[in-house]
Amino acid sequence: MSRQQSTPETRSVRLLKVGEQVRHVISELLTRQQVHDDVLSAHSVSVTEVRMSPDLRHATVFVKPLLGADEEAVLKALRTNTAYFQKEVAGKLRLKYAARIKFLPDESFDEASRIDSLLDDPRVRRDLG
Repeated sequence: MSRQQSTPETRSVRLLKVGEQVRHVISELLTRQQVHDDVLSAHSVSVTEVRMSPDLRHATVFVKPLLGADEEAVLKALRTNTAYFQKEVAGKLRLKYAARIKFLPDESFDEASRIDSLLDDPRVRRDLG
C-alpha cells in the first residue's frame, strides 16, 4: 500500500504551527550566532521550512546557505550541532517530546530556477503565446 505525499493542504494546523515555531527558534539561534561553530558563524543560513511528523517527534529542517555557498560544509556543521539545536528547541517550546531534528538542503530554489529556464525556452514561449 503506498503512502500519500503530505502537502501543506493536508497537514494539520497544529503541525504547521509547531513547525513554524521550530523554524523561528532555529533561525534565531543561527542569526544571533549562539551556535559556537566557525563554519556557521562565517555563513548566513536561511531556514526555509520545517516539516513535523504527525506525532511531533521528528522535525525535518530545510536550510539553504546564502547564495548556496559551501552547502555541504554548512550542512555538516548543522548536523554536528544537532544535539544543541534539539536541546534549545525543546527548552523554548516545551513540548511533550523533544523533536529529533534532521537537516536537509532545500532544493526548491534549484527546482524553481530549472522551471524558469524551461519556461524561458523559445519553443515553450511560442506554445504559451
